[in-house]
Amino acid sequence: MSTVVIKSVGIDIGTSTSKFMMSELTLGRVSSHFSLPQFDIIERKVTYVSEIIATPLKNEEEIDLPSLVSWLEKEYQQVGLTLSDIKSGAVIITGETAIKKNADALIHYLAERSGDFVVAIAGASLEAVLAGKGSGAARHSQSSRAAIANIDIGGGTANVVVFQQGKVLETITFHVGGRLIEINSLGEVLRVSPSLKPWLCFKKFRVEKGMRLSLTELIEITSGLCGDLLDVLAGEKTISSLENLVHSTSCQGLPRIQEVMVSGGVGRLALEAPPATLADVAKFNDIGPLLASELMKAVKRYHFNVVEAAQTSSATVIGAGTQTTKLSGATISIQPELLPLRNIPVVKAALSEMDFEQQMEQAFLKGKEWFVGNDRLPFAIGLGGTLYLSYLMLKEIAGSIGNLYAKYFPSAEVLAVVCENDMAKALGQALRLQTKFQVICIDQIGIEHGDYIDIGAPLKDELVPVVVKTLAFS
Repeated sequence: MSTVVIKSVGIDIGTSTSKFMMSELTLGRVSSHFSLPQFDIIERKVTYVSEIIATPLKNEEEIDLPSLVSWLEKEYQQVGLTLSDIKSGAVIITGETAIKKNADALIHYLAERSGDFVVAIAGASLEAVLAGKGSGAARHSQSSRAAIANIDIGGGTANVVVFQQGKVLETITFHVGGRLIEINSLGEVLRVSPSLKPWLCFKKFRVEKGMRLSLTELIEITSGLCGDLLDVLAGEKTISSLENLVHSTSCQGLPRIQEVMVSGGVGRLALEAPPATLADVAKFNDIGPLLASELMKAVKRYHFNVVEAAQTSSATVIGAGTQTTKLSGATISIQPELLPLRNIPVVKAALSEMDFEQQMEQAFLKGKEWFVGNDRLPFAIGLGGTLYLSYLMLKEIAGSIGNLYAKYFPSAEVLAVVCENDMAKALGQALRLQTKFQVICIDQIGIEHGDYIDIGAPLKDELVPVVVKTLAFS
């Protein structure tokens, strides 16, 4: 097997904290010599992990961009590298950081200087999935028949993803986080997040800036938050009954969850001794330590098997593996004026005669929930499977894709489709005839759900370079 080793970085910029990781990824060719080259990540090694820093903010509405850039430059110097030395990487912006006023400026800065990087704002559901892969929950579920819920609790939200046999079943995001209430060592409330106020009001907790809370009152609040979250996972309460605590979900119904794993900053705190005083609780000027201890107490009241996370607060991407393919312009359907396109996330659906319409609808729902930040081209649809397609079936598939795209993304301008099989030319033509969108349709590309692609401008000999970037986890 031919292999290549690349240096890659993973940068996670979250609500409360940010971190930087360096890795070496070994890419091995998994395709035959008679087909277009396809590489998978066959080995990964983390070579450097930064200290976790508080995400620099100018104020509640803006990221401190100069400070963040300065920190990144120092981290590169620490490992003796420059941006030009790095062949791939992933920058994931999560939580409340993603909605700061100047989040777009950060994305543009990083994208311009990052080469073949994935630079993405993660919606709450994607954030849950990334955390579940980084913590080891996804891998654990591959060897266990049980459904496992990874609960990733940070500063602003608790992102829950349910895996079974390696597949994502459902995601739910709750307004449960360590920095939703900020306090000092005397129990004085410094700030209450607006996102928590509806639940506090519903539960008849009075929490306002300037008032003092006792340790008993803080325990009641954090215990209530953890109890309601776990009641949903245990099937004892419905999502609709706790709509003031649920941030977002497209959950149609949870399976019976038998195992839980806890990650995130609060997950790391759960490994420490429970706080005994107000000063212990407020060592980070928030309720994080108490939330962690109350969560672990609450989990024991249910019949969940608690699985230790492989990573807690470092449950994040360690980089991205890349593969570059050059496609002949004669076999694909493109509009050259739309290219190049960068950092397009891929949502994959299988071609099947039985339930294609349903699979496509599920793919579009996932795309709408997972990916935010690009209204013009939210994501690319990846079509897999080995189904033989007649021209009539191609027309039906084109009609289904076009109708669903218009339904869920009416303001989109470009529709991108990535096919594993040789069908892009015909499908692209059918899509143009049946939709209002500008169409890019390419084929013979091996992609997986959650990959990112770059499609370059056509070269002189009518070749189009395509870069596939796969997020890597430790």
